[in-house]
Amino acid sequence: MSFERRSLPESFRGRSLSASLTVKDLHASLAWYRNVLGFTLDQKHEREGVLRAVSLKAGSVRILLGQDDGAKGLDRAKGEGFSLMITTAQDIDEIARRIEERGGILDTQPTATPWGGRLFRIVDPDGFKLAIASAGAGG
Repeated sequence: MSFERRSLPESFRGRSLSASLTVKDLHASLAWYRNVLGFTLDQKHEREGVLRAVSLKAGSVRILLGQDDGAKGLDRAKGEGFSLMITTAQDIDEIARRIEERGGILDTQPTATPWGGRLFRIVDPDGFKLAIASAGAGG
């Protein structure tokens, strides 16, 4: 029996990851994440009576959408070279079908993955790329 010794200090071990995305139109993005993808509103964040951000959730996945303040230019590209993968135990084809029924446009249709699951891709209104995948044979 072989035991691998852990190095000290102990390596970093995260338990979850949440994303914070800066969006051009907070109300439009909130509507898209709620009405198209099916996220629920967890919390609104206001400053001086103005909605500045919203916290969304879908299961244990958390996304914060923040209103772009324009300091770096409102027309700057968002989501370049960046993709979020959300895994689920739910039926990928059913999720994709519901997204399309709600007006969402899939970037790729559901397809089999090398790890035994299924995956499709979608792009949000600001160009942020999301992959929605089943965990596959490995869990």
